[in-house]
Amino acid sequence: MKKQEIKKLTKDQILKNIDKFKKDLFNFRFQKINSQITNPAKIGETKKTIARLKTILKGKINA
Repeated sequence: MKKQEIKKLTKDQILKNIDKFKKDLFNFRFQKINSQITNPAKIGETKKTIARLKTILKGKINA
C-alpha cells in the first residue's frame, strides 16, 4: 500500500488492515520454513506496510 492510499483510510480500516497484514506475515513465515514461499520479498514488503499503517494511525490518534 502506498502512503497516499493509507492516508485516505479511517482509523477502523487501518486497524483491520494491520490485522490482515499480520496474519499474512504469520502465514509467510510458515511458508518460508516449509520452503513453499514463491516470493520471499513479500515478507519485507509486508513488514514495511505494517509499519506505514502504524505510523499513519499514530498520527491520526494524536491529531
